Amino acid sequence: MSTSFHRRRLAALLAATLFSFGVCAAGAAENAVVIPPPAIGEVAGSGTETAIFAGGCFWGVQGVFQHVKGVESAVSGYAGGDAKTAQYETVSSGSTGHAESVQVKFDPKQVSYGKLLQIFFSVAHNPTQLNFQGPDQGTQYRSALFVSDPQQRKIALSYISQLDKAHVFPQPIVTKVSDAAGFYPAEAYHQDFLTLNPTYPYIAYNDLPKIENLKSLFPADYRSQPVLVKAKG
Repeated sequence: MSTSFHRRRLAALLAATLFSFGVCAAGAAENAVVIPPPAIGEVAGSGTETAIFAGGCFWGVQGVFQHVKGVESAVSGYAGGDAKTAQYETVSSGSTGHAESVQVKFDPKQVSYGKLLQIFFSVAHNPTQLNFQGPDQGTQYRSALFVSDPQQRKIALSYISQLDKAHVFPQPIVTKVSDAAGFYPAEAYHQDFLTLNPTYPYIAYNDLPKIENLKSLFPADYRSQPVLVKAKG
């Protein structure tokens, strides 16, 4: 595993230790925010659709979407840069243009793109943080949406504007919306990381609360058994 991976592990261990002594309350896992659904409607397609979400470390984002009904797969990977730099250690330099991302394939008859956006902004990450999420710093941890078609772009931009106008967050949303120009799956050891490593300090501290928030705020959309990459391999 890479040097950056071990740095993340050490940072998580330090955060968990400080938190246990009451020192790091301000740095605790992000709280979910109750937000309205998108006001704009959408036309559901007849087949599987694809969307790409970037919101900090892909472990937690993948874990959240794997627990959403209607999601057929959620794969951790890299988007926004070139294929030749789509490796964890290189992306971790912050100079590749890539963001740690999750490619979600979903059945629009079971879950809409708008619902996935609502979960993304409410539960999966904090969309007001520029180039960081929690303990992770750098452009590779930016908030971004890589859209597959004009309808996704329209819905995403409209929803961001709607949420900003409603002031549901204390700061403006910084999520960037770009066309999906390529997605590159991450290394095998990153896939299903949340499910396979629930006691890993980073996961327990930063990401498991997101799953509980999903279950609490979106009970009709939550499924207890996640759809795993390795189960499909």
